[in-house]
Amino acid sequence: MPQITLDEETVSRLDSLRVEDESYDEIVTELINIYEAEEMTLFHGGDEV
Repeated sequence: MPQITLDEETVSRLDSLRVEDESYDEIVTELINIYEAEEMTLFHGGDEV
């Protein structure tokens, strides 16, 4: 599995988003899903214009 290094500010921001004992993997996956959903919405929104 790939490993990444995060600076302290990024870790702090992730910590503020975590719910209960949510792992970093879970929060990052959730953020990616939100990003992809917004990207899909923007993409489809552009088709309707």
